[in-house]
Order: sequence, then C-alpha cells, then structure tokens
Amino acid sequence: MAGLIALLLMGSAVQPTAAQDEHSFRIAAVKYDGGGDWYQASTPLPMFLRFVRENTLLDVAPQADEVELTSAKLFNYPFLVLSGHGNVVFSDDEAQRLRRYLNGGGFLYVDDDYGLDPYIRREMQKVFPEQEFVELPFSHPIYQAHYAFPNGLPKIHEHDGEPPQGYGLFDQDGRLAVFYTVETNLTDGWEPESVHDNPPEKRRAALRMGTNILVYAMTAPVASDPAQ
Repeated sequence: MAGLIALLLMGSAVQPTAAQDEHSFRIAAVKYDGGGDWYQASTPLPMFLRFVRENTLLDVAPQADEVELTSAKLFNYPFLVLSGHGNVVFSDDEAQRLRRYLNGGGFLYVDDDYGLDPYIRREMQKVFPEQEFVELPFSHPIYQAHYAFPNGLPKIHEHDGEPPQGYGLFDQDGRLAVFYTVETNLTDGWEPESVHDNPPEKRRAALRMGTNILVYAMTAPVASDPAQ
C-alpha cells in the first residue's frame, strides 16, 4: 500500500514527506481565516489516525500537522481536513493555491460541524468557479473503499433532522478532489468518548467512514465521469 501511495503521488504537485520522518505521508488540518473555529479539524485527528493505522496498511504518521494555504508546506500533504462551525474566508491567493494543490493531486475533506455550510460553499466557488458541489450516489466507491456503507454517510449528531449528505468537487482530470459532508459530523465522532458522549457504535461508524475517505483519497484512480 505504501508503494502504491508513492506511485500515485509521483509527478504530482503534491509530494509526500517521507524524507522528513519514517512514515510514508502526513496529513494536515487547514488553518483558515474568517473567525470560524478551524482547530476543530485538528483536535479529533490523533484518534482518527490511530484508528487508520490499526485497521489499514496506510503508513500515515500518527500525528497531524496544521497548515495555512499560503504555506510552502501545503504541497507536502496529500490529504487535508477542514472543519468548523462558522465563517471561513479564502483570500484570492489562498483560493488559487488550493486550486493548484487540488489539480496537482491533493485531496481536501471538509466536514460541516454545523454552521460552516454557507461559507464553505461560497469560498469553494473561488477555488472552482466553473462547478458546484455534486451529491455523490451511495454507489460511489468512497462508500466502499475499506468498509461498506451501502446507505451512505452515518448520522453521528442530530441537529435538525436532515439526512447526512456527501458532496464532491472534481479536478481538471475528473478525479474527486474535494469530499464535503453535511449533517453528519464525522469529525465529532473522531473525538474521545468524553468530549461529545457519543455511543461506541456512533464513534466506530465515524472512524470507519473517515477511514474510507482517506483510503479512497490515497488509492483511487482518475475518473473520467465525475459521478463515478
């Protein structure tokens, strides 16, 4: 699996950080402006990464980093996580760099922690003005990448009774480059049990679906049809 990851990243604008530590790659939480609590993406990640390391062959580092979109380190990370409850703002430079990152082979997972939705939709329009989020069918491979979720995303937190939904944005080659989840709160399910008092089955489902996202991002071939 580690060899496959290295092959997938060769020739891309995104380069793994194997030279920096003993692991094949590292992931990072996006630190963004706008007043939203960007750090929501960083606090659940250690437990998530522990689960991934124990249940897959992905040689991901056990600790996540934090990165700004303007940082030279951005392209070291093949996988980014962005979450929060409120506003997010990308400068023109940040939007252009994120587009370059995604078109170069990087992957962004966005989790609406309830309150992020109108802002992230607005800001991703700066990144990919030529497209809007497309809801992925339950048959999409991301729902079967490692664990089977035949009915789509699990519901971790109940806010307003709406079903969980998963949306995608695609790079210039038709590859799913951004996966955006709404009405599920997967990242809250990655927190220790004491943080949100989620029952074990909810936390397990959140960790498994998160694992699917990371496995898919690191192994999926380029798709010519965005719906596939």
